[in-house]
Amino acid sequence: MQLWNTLNKEELEAKWREIGYKFVTISFYHYAKIPNPQLFRDHLFQQWSKIDVVGRTYVATEGINAQIAVPINHLDQFRKELYEIDFLNNIRLNIAVDDAEAEFPFLKLKIKVRNKILADGLEDESFDVTNKGKHLNAEEFNALTSDPNTILIDFRNHYESEVGHFKNAILPDVDTFRESLPYIEEEYLKGNEDKNLVMYCTGGIRCEKASAWFKHRGFKNVHQLEGGIIKYANDCKEKGIENKFIGKNFVFDERRGERISDDVIAVCHQCGDPADTHTNCANDACHLLFIQCDSCKAKRENCCSDDCQATIHLPAEEQKALRKGKVVSNLIFKKGRSEKLPFQHNPEKPVSLIDKK
Repeated sequence: MQLWNTLNKEELEAKWREIGYKFVTISFYHYAKIPNPQLFRDHLFQQWSKIDVVGRTYVATEGINAQIAVPINHLDQFRKELYEIDFLNNIRLNIAVDDAEAEFPFLKLKIKVRNKILADGLEDESFDVTNKGKHLNAEEFNALTSDPNTILIDFRNHYESEVGHFKNAILPDVDTFRESLPYIEEEYLKGNEDKNLVMYCTGGIRCEKASAWFKHRGFKNVHQLEGGIIKYANDCKEKGIENKFIGKNFVFDERRGERISDDVIAVCHQCGDPADTHTNCANDACHLLFIQCDSCKAKRENCCSDDCQATIHLPAEEQKALRKGKVVSNLIFKKGRSEKLPFQHNPEKPVSLIDKK
């Protein structure tokens, strides 16, 4: 059986539109020892291709990290086959809070073998990633974060917390998880080894590794929000629990975000008006991720600058020639810090006026 996708974007869009699937967006992860990641990867690809699962999954010797979308009519089969894998039996599946903002959360299935499912920059062979901190459900999280002896840390990157975060959380100005571990320890945790340390992220994978690392570093009272923001939001809705998250939860599929509260706490990076919708610049030589309001989106044709807007109107061959030999991936991941944006992310200014209420 073929173990990779062969259709282009247009062909995939036409395929899913013709079939008429309704997809459920799911994320899950698990730290476990996988002796042959490539063999496991191929097994998953064969199983999931048969039931038209799409999305992005990483497999490594340390475990699995998946952000996928499953057709609703194949959901039971997907869950059954997944749970038949010993170390994934009854694994928690985080269901998206709101699937309505994208026609197709993903277009194709990509399963990649990586050195780690979460790049961390750590070289300590004695570090045991499975020796994690205590998991907190929504009620326990709300109670412990109300304790003045608690430090609450957002373990996501700056462009994620910019559009939404928990009240009174520390929001480190970092671009990657790799840089967050030493930065957070040095800036916020040194001297606070005996305090309650509570951390959260989108679905739990980052703060699970971080909780194990800080236990390894000698911190005693380490906690993490079970299932991350996604599970917390679902639990608050289902159980009538107070929701302490304000704004949007940034997600890594075509939706770019899911609404958790009605608060808009960020601004358009082009005009400064309230906005919290991320977009990628329409210029194929840029694709910068930034926040853009509906008015600027229409006026600037989904572009981040005048230069990019002019470029998208050039003939396709001319655009291709301009891109030749240029590597733009590093520019894409500036994510709101580009000098092209007059209202770019500024950590010196408060992220939210709501926090001051």
